[in-house]
Amino acid sequence: MGKNKGSRIIITLECECKNSKDIKRTNGIGRYTSSKNKRNTPSRLEIKKFCKYCNQHVTFKEIK
Repeated sequence: MGKNKGSRIIITLECECKNSKDIKRTNGIGRYTSSKNKRNTPSRLEIKKFCKYCNQHVTFKEIK
């Protein structure tokens, strides 16, 4: 008998600066992967993280 996987899911976080024209480094889209509990946080997640393309801390939003 296998265990139930639970309510944890893997999400992808994407940088908001992807459409910005003042990118300081190379072109690209900053993305992170993380996991969340969909029962505790049913809405989309927003986290401030470092973007290597912008060279600064920006808000990363959850994408599908």
